[in-house]
Amino acid sequence: MKFRITALEAFEWSFTLRMPFRFGVITVRDGIQAVLRARIRTEDGQEGEGMAAETLAAKWFDKDPTLSDAQNQHQLRRSLEIAMSGALRADADTAFGHYATSTRAHTEACGVEGLNPLVASFGRALVDRAALDALLRLRGLAFHEGLRAGITGFAPARLDPALAGFDADAMLATTPAPGRIHARHTVGLVDPITAADVETRVDDGLPETLEEVVSTYRHGWWKLKVGGDLRADIDRLCRIASVLDRLHGYHVTLDGNEQYEDAEGALALWRAMQAEPRLQRLVASVLFIEQPVKRARALETGMSALAAERPVIIDESDGPLDAFVVARGLGYAGVSSKSCKGIWRSFLNLARCRAWNAEGGTTRHFLSGEDLTTLSGLCVQQDLALVSALGLTHVERNGHHFIDGFNGQPREVAARFLAAHPDLYADTSRGPRLAIREGLLDIGSLATPGLGSAVLPDVAAMRPMARAEWPPAPQ
Repeated sequence: MKFRITALEAFEWSFTLRMPFRFGVITVRDGIQAVLRARIRTEDGQEGEGMAAETLAAKWFDKDPTLSDAQNQHQLRRSLEIAMSGALRADADTAFGHYATSTRAHTEACGVEGLNPLVASFGRALVDRAALDALLRLRGLAFHEGLRAGITGFAPARLDPALAGFDADAMLATTPAPGRIHARHTVGLVDPITAADVETRVDDGLPETLEEVVSTYRHGWWKLKVGGDLRADIDRLCRIASVLDRLHGYHVTLDGNEQYEDAEGALALWRAMQAEPRLQRLVASVLFIEQPVKRARALETGMSALAAERPVIIDESDGPLDAFVVARGLGYAGVSSKSCKGIWRSFLNLARCRAWNAEGGTTRHFLSGEDLTTLSGLCVQQDLALVSALGLTHVERNGHHFIDGFNGQPREVAARFLAAHPDLYADTSRGPRLAIREGLLDIGSLATPGLGSAVLPDVAAMRPMARAEWPPAPQ
């Protein structure tokens, strides 16, 4: 199913958080959502429209402390501008083909302007999602149906010759339909654990402390942030464990967010956790450890000692297309899937996992579903459609907790999404919000023509995306 991308328009709108979220080196209190609208024309002359949405997240794609949050956002805008320009010049191709033929040139063009591969992936990811959404809507197919039918042209060997013998069609033919998925709740570095930790309450009727989250959403899956200070991390984990240990059972992932200088530092944290009696159940519940080492060194030093204790995955280090291949050689077992890095990157890495596991007769290599504060509406739905299609059983979700529902969007837009996806959202006194019941998200309604959404955002309620101020003007 080949098509040309004939038009692209970028918009944005601002939102605020109901409570601050701390990860790595930044505490987030507000943000900007980017929205891209694409128009395509197939070789038989049919035209369709689709959209994609993603947060312009500061201090994740590029953690250079000399750059301001605003400059980080301009980096992402510039990445999108470069991707849009390239896409509009491209010849007709399949949905995957557009990505495969352009991603290396796009990454190189971004590199010329000082944008790292992770920043580069943002712009291409939005273009590819919006174009695929348009194709699926035009053909009247849900995401999983389009993958099963083979209309995307997915051929991973075009990007990784080592997969030349891999049967990608057979992999996609078994793509599951969306149903239910466990929400893995994030506990940020400044999140209150008990009522005693709250200085001033938000008082919006929603849970604020970890204790309240446990009693309200009844999660069984958790993601715990650690900050790189061994003593402080152990103390905080003990306080978290005092709450989680009240549960009958639970699963945990640890997110280092690049806070440790080397693998030895991350291993020292693990050894300290093992030695702490109050963390006995929590340690036993840890499934994997996510990107504990700063990306500058993460793919230079071996991870085998820590990996012998628990599987370790890369997240921020997943910039170049071969990052997962390099990481595997160092002892890493997995890699994160995030829509902001690109849906085709996720499926390329899924193919690698399937191929490597088949070769070794194991289940060692895997993808994990991680969040980047996905907002209610198109953003979170496209990511949920992706992780469902990848066959994942749990996914980190944090946007519903830190962002006030459809904050920044008109109430009528939120009402449209609620009406179209009543399993995923619930109405509240503060408007529609993501609905988590017994720790699960019901996502069956995402099986609708398009990439996970029966309705599209209203661009009339947005502003045209600001022109990127990048590179920064000399001081």
